Amino acid sequence: MESFKSIPIIDIGAIDETNRVNNNTLVHQIRRAYSKIGFAYIVNHSIDQCLVENLFQKSYEFHSLPYEAKMKIELNELHRGFIPINTSTDRNSKFADVKKPNQSESFIMMREANEFDPAVQKGDYLAGPNLWPLGIDGFRETLTSYFDAMTKLCQKICNVIAISLGTDPETFASEFDPPTTFLRLLRYPPRPPNITSNIYGSAPHSDFGCITLLAQDETGGLQVMNRKGIWIDSPYIKDSFVMNFGDMLQRWSNGLFISTPHRVINTSGYERYSCPFFYEPNINAKVSPLSSCITSGNPLKYESIVYGEFLRSELKKGYERHSKNN
Repeated sequence: MESFKSIPIIDIGAIDETNRVNNNTLVHQIRRAYSKIGFAYIVNHSIDQCLVENLFQKSYEFHSLPYEAKMKIELNELHRGFIPINTSTDRNSKFADVKKPNQSESFIMMREANEFDPAVQKGDYLAGPNLWPLGIDGFRETLTSYFDAMTKLCQKICNVIAISLGTDPETFASEFDPPTTFLRLLRYPPRPPNITSNIYGSAPHSDFGCITLLAQDETGGLQVMNRKGIWIDSPYIKDSFVMNFGDMLQRWSNGLFISTPHRVINTSGYERYSCPFFYEPNINAKVSPLSSCITSGNPLKYESIVYGEFLRSELKKGYERHSKNN
C-alpha cells in the first residue's frame, strides 16, 4: 500500500443544504483520501470564519484565567471541564513509549443535557450538563453556537461517507441519534529547548471515535504518521479544518478507511491553540462492519461492539490517570 508525503485538500462545497451529495468527485476524493491517508483538509465547509475566530478568542480568554478559577471546574466523571497540564499520560499508546504527561491543558464540553433529557432519564453514560467557567462574557453562547454548527456539518459528512462505502446515505442516521460529541479547547505551551527525551504536546495516538474536525492556529506542531513510519507535518491552512477518521469508522468500513496515528510536538517557541470537535456514535450504537464492505477480497475483520462500552473503557483509563497524576 502506498505511503504519502503531504495531506490532501478536499473541497466539500458539493454537500448541499438538503444533506445530499451532488458530486461524484467528492465521493471519490473521500474514498481515496481515507483509504490511503486517513487525513485531509476540508474547505468550503460552510462554517462561518467569524464563528471560528470567536471560538479561539474564548479559548484564549479561558486559558488566561487564573489556575484556581479553572480548577473550580476540573474534569468530572461526565468527562466535562478542565484538564490541567501534566495530568494525562498516554501509557497505552501503541505508537510510542510514552512515559511523561502530555504538555497541554484543555477545556471539554459535550452535548448539553438537563434532567428532562431522554438520555439523562435513561441513565445513558456521560449524559448530563456541562461545567462552565465564570467571568468570561459570551463563553457558553459562543461554544454552543460552534458546537451546534459542527454537529450539523458532521451529519452531512456522514452521508458522504456512507455513499463512499457503497451504501445508502442515511445508513448512519440512526447510529448517531443523538451523537456523542465533544469539543475541546486546547493550549500547548512551547516545548522547552534542548529536550532529549520524548515530550509531546499530545502523544502519538489514533482517535477512537468517527470524525474529528480540527481548527488550529498558525503555530504548527500537528504531525501525521505515514505508512513508512515517517511523521508528516499538517500545517495551518486558512479557512480549513483538518478532518481525520477514527477507530469506529475503521471498524464500520471493515478496514477500508483507516484511523491514522498522529501527534503534536510544539517546537515553535510560542503557545499553540487548537479546537478539535469529535463526532461519534450514539452511546448505545452497535458498531460492526457494513455488509457493503465485506467481500471475498476483504473478509470480515472486526466483531460487533457497543460504542458506549468501548468508550467507557477508554475514558475510564484516562480519567484514572488524570486523578492519579493530579
